[in-house]
Amino acid sequence: MAAAPPPPLAVIAASLRREREQAGLTLTELARRAGIAKSTVSQLEAGTGNPSVETLWALGTALGVPFSRLVEPPTVPVQVVRAGQSPRIASDQADFTASLLSAGSRAARRDVYVVDLEPGAVRHAQAHPQGSIEHIVVAAGRLRTGPATGPVELGPGDYASFGAEAPHSYEALAPGTWAILIMEHG
Repeated sequence: MAAAPPPPLAVIAASLRREREQAGLTLTELARRAGIAKSTVSQLEAGTGNPSVETLWALGTALGVPFSRLVEPPTVPVQVVRAGQSPRIASDQADFTASLLSAGSRAARRDVYVVDLEPGAVRHAQAHPQGSIEHIVVAAGRLRTGPATGPVELGPGDYASFGAEAPHSYEALAPGTWAILIMEHG
């Protein structure tokens, strides 16, 4: 049996907050741009307001999103990427390749990769933008990874995360090493 959809006010509250935060706006700035009272925006984000179509339209316009983004629950379709069918990304280092499984969007600033590494070379990565975090789970083999100032060794099933705002590296310690890498962009 399918789950009941969330109540309309809950959808509006979550959508409005999500879109405002993605736009980097304060309640005050959004209210100013939409030409409505700050208390109205606050109530709507709390799920206690009773918005008119005109109010939601003004908010959507101020946020630069379609009206529908504020009133329809988000849907997450099932996405399947079969092994070997994702784009391969080659490195200038022959022992390091990656397959992009999922690229980030406005809503999710992250990318998901399968990384294949072989012993013999260290993959040195430059610093990423401020706020970037890398999450890695080793599926097979052994891996040394992390910031240049303190890499860690990981085995199958081990997980690590680290700020990628500084140079970091990946080094396979066993043949057939592969891992899932999630790059979260700040």
